Amino acid sequence: MPRRLSRWAARALDLARAGRGRPLAAALALPLAAALAWPDDGAMPALRLALFDAYQLLLPRQRLSGPVQIVAVDEAALMRYGQWPWPRTRLAELIDAAAAQRPLAIGLDLLMPEADASSPEALAARLAPGALRDGLAALPSNDQALAAAMRRAPVVLAVAGFDYAAAGSRDVLRAWPVRLTMAGAALGALPPHVPRYPRALGSLQLLQAAASGQGLVSADLEKGVVRRVPLLGAVGGTLVPGLSLELLRVATGADAVEIHAGPDGVRAIAVGDLRVATRADGAVWVNYSAPAPQRYISALDLMQGRLAPDALRDKIVIVALTGLGLADYKTNARGDLLPGVDVHAQLIESFFDGAQLRRPAAMRWAEALCFALLAGGLVWLLPRLRLLRALPLSAALAGLLFGAGLALFRAGLLFDAAGVAGALGLVCLSLWANLFGAAVRARHGSERALRVAREAAATLAGELNAARRIQMASLPQAASAFPGETRFALDALLEPAREVGGDLYDFFMLDRRRLFFLLGDVSGKGLPASLFMVVAKALSKSVALRGEAGMAAIIYQANRELLRENPESLFVTCVAAILDADSGELVLCNAGHDAPRLLSGAAVERLRGADGPPLCVIEDFDYPVQRYQLRPGDCLCLNTDGVTEAMDAAGRVYGNVRLDSLLAGRGGASPAEVVRAVREDVRAHVGAAEPSDDLALLVLRWNGPAA
Repeated sequence: MPRRLSRWAARALDLARAGRGRPLAAALALPLAAALAWPDDGAMPALRLALFDAYQLLLPRQRLSGPVQIVAVDEAALMRYGQWPWPRTRLAELIDAAAAQRPLAIGLDLLMPEADASSPEALAARLAPGALRDGLAALPSNDQALAAAMRRAPVVLAVAGFDYAAAGSRDVLRAWPVRLTMAGAALGALPPHVPRYPRALGSLQLLQAAASGQGLVSADLEKGVVRRVPLLGAVGGTLVPGLSLELLRVATGADAVEIHAGPDGVRAIAVGDLRVATRADGAVWVNYSAPAPQRYISALDLMQGRLAPDALRDKIVIVALTGLGLADYKTNARGDLLPGVDVHAQLIESFFDGAQLRRPAAMRWAEALCFALLAGGLVWLLPRLRLLRALPLSAALAGLLFGAGLALFRAGLLFDAAGVAGALGLVCLSLWANLFGAAVRARHGSERALRVAREAAATLAGELNAARRIQMASLPQAASAFPGETRFALDALLEPAREVGGDLYDFFMLDRRRLFFLLGDVSGKGLPASLFMVVAKALSKSVALRGEAGMAAIIYQANRELLRENPESLFVTCVAAILDADSGELVLCNAGHDAPRLLSGAAVERLRGADGPPLCVIEDFDYPVQRYQLRPGDCLCLNTDGVTEAMDAAGRVYGNVRLDSLLAGRGGASPAEVVRAVREDVRAHVGAAEPSDDLALLVLRWNGPAA
């Protein structure tokens, strides 16, 4: 069983990796697109609502017209006129004071389901029979005084819907005309999804009869936040508009509220020239502005006549309680804690300013389509990118989505960028996981390749070290080559730029009198040059020891034989010479090499340059020879271009001038001292830079004939 599970897991892993993770990401995108197209608030309502709240916070609505004025029964008014509830006569005075400024409508965001307890008849009922009781009973009631004031002004009352039989609630209300247009519906049918309340709590029937309209103030809180407000509700079987809508109807003088509905619910509500697109339940999103204290005036200022005579003219006035402990404070979508009446005022303002927020039913399909297109693009593109490029691209795409959401919000459309971005994030996460897995696998592969390369390099380094030891061992050692020799002194140095190199030197006695010496430079570097260097050295020595007649014949024959053993088409520059140790006669042949230097006393003389091409360039070439007569104490210095062309970190070469300056005055020094001085000066010039070429030196001093 465990083995079978491991096989299944391996198959699932192979399936996830197939197509660079594209099939898995595409399969994940299908249910995510369906979730975005989910009706109502979608599959992730908290995320969507939080985004819409963020839009409101970032782009609050700008107040343009200010058509609503809230008359607040605040702390100042309560201190002046006493605690709430006031006598209805006081409320009538407030309505008369507001009506005197000729507002378009006056809304009372108050519920008055019971008779005024301070009314004369209520006081009379608590007295013993007598003249005082009879006199109080004969006076007009406070409720009648309020009703009279309401008949003189365009007053709209508030009514609250209840799902249960609350004290004082009724199942019948006085209603004003509501015209319903609903295709295919039976006569008297209500639109689907509209909030239904079996009962409602309103004001006294006396007051309802005196009012110009009634509006619902019920709103469902979404986790304590007011984001949407219903413009319509049903009490029993009667459609009742919301307070904001009814105030607009009274203010515009319209005879009815028009409701356009269909089988899917309410589509739009119209009052006069205003037409508002709604959700299926008749609710609208409230477009909030920043808190506006100028929206409020104190009831005390109004009743004391402190306002300008036209402060309320042609405005919609809403009377509401804002005093401590009396106001029904609500949290709006911006997070502002304000009296509930502020919601009605802001809703009316947004209608007047043409700044309604809309989320059409087709928006969810637009979001699903947007997601599908972007997800398809990501599924195609991300697997082609490296992980470090895919992450910024995904973040930039999320930023563009939120920017588009803000732009649409400014235009009054609610686009769920968070839902689209969240769904895309899951698709990206699937692709990122595949990219990360591919990167991990690639890194492990690189580590394995690096490990193999290091092992191979270590093996090669060992082989090269062995080759270096063999190469260096093939070179003669000046200190032990000529024991007891006093006629001449010689020293040589070879330092390859790599483990092995192509420079060479050699020296040996042809007979008791004649010393043969050679210094050369094979073209190229590394192992091929070093192998050819060994061949060149061996062949040159072999030809020289055959007893060839003269220096020219030795070089001529060595050139021919090297050409036959040269599959890589390399060539060799060299200086070869024979010194007669008894007479100091020097016979020299230069095959394409730098001119040797003759140190005589304090002078440095550069001998003639090359008389012929490098070896292995022309097969049958007769190399001419140069003849010199050395004086006792003269020093001959041969070097490869690894000395004069040595470069420091800045690319500056060592050069012939510096070498000549160093050798000047060293004619009396031993060959070992000259070699050591040149090597140390070249090293000081190069510093920490990588050696650019092999370095070889050979210094010979003729002391004179043996005594």
